[in-house]
Amino acid sequence: MSAHDHHHGHEGHSHAGHHHASPPATFDSAFALGSALNATFVIAEITFGLTAHSVALLADAAHNLGDVLGLLLAWLAVWLGRRTPTATRTYGYGRSSILASLANAVVLLVGVGGITLEAVQRLVEGVPAGEVGGKTVMVVAAIGIAINGLTAMLFARGRKGDLNVKGAFLHMAADAAVSAGVVIAGLVVLLTGWTWVDPVTSLAIAALILVSTWGLLRDSVNLALDKVPEGIDASQVQAFLAALPGVSEVHDLHIWPLSTTHTALTAHLVLPQADHDDAFLQHLTVELEERFGIGHATIQVERGNEASPCQLAPMSVI
Repeated sequence: MSAHDHHHGHEGHSHAGHHHASPPATFDSAFALGSALNATFVIAEITFGLTAHSVALLADAAHNLGDVLGLLLAWLAVWLGRRTPTATRTYGYGRSSILASLANAVVLLVGVGGITLEAVQRLVEGVPAGEVGGKTVMVVAAIGIAINGLTAMLFARGRKGDLNVKGAFLHMAADAAVSAGVVIAGLVVLLTGWTWVDPVTSLAIAALILVSTWGLLRDSVNLALDKVPEGIDASQVQAFLAALPGVSEVHDLHIWPLSTTHTALTAHLVLPQADHDDAFLQHLTVELEERFGIGHATIQVERGNEASPCQLAPMSVI
């Protein structure tokens, strides 16, 4: 393809813009405190869950353990996002966040399986009256509401500027609601003596984890397989490029995730009367970011010379 004019829109590679900015360093303390608080609470839930013979507490502990992993993974992604590319890792370490989220999903699904088996076994065999300490369950879960609520507040001010921070905020807020459900289960056991409510509640929590984790697993696999990120319509991107002044054809269009927050694009534009300068590419890459959230675009401009056709045309060629 040496006969083609290759123009790359590197001017549009602004990763410090509002679409893809990493959280400021001040959020390091939020991740550290949130992770420490939730890790301590997980240990407490496991201890008191075993003491009170409460599967619901153990189920919530497994859920909160997933949250600790989620916070640590989000923190790791932020840290890796600050690292500059190297000669051997030219895109940096952004895709490690995709692998981390995939691992997180698998660990959570294994935990759901264990919770479900234990809860079903207790339902089939029955839970002796008085075995589940309703008051203990209520107190520990109530502490969980406070911890999850506090952790959510740590990320509240940054949730509108970064998807990682927003994810941490929403996850912690949802966990506060789950802990509230455990408190209600403990109250029911305390007032009625219906110990079967405890394993039933653990099954409900397991179902909640399964629903949220299944989405995480699906999205992680899609990102790992370079699926066009959610929220970006590839056909709209192609139509936008094809409508640019002087463009007669668009081919070899690829859109894929560089990480859980960064998106890349490459495309070949055929401009028979190509006389565009760098300002054209600058404007194009800015438009791609503002319209579609694509912050890393590389554009190749071709004359469309039939004597030396592009080997990557038409669109069906990979």
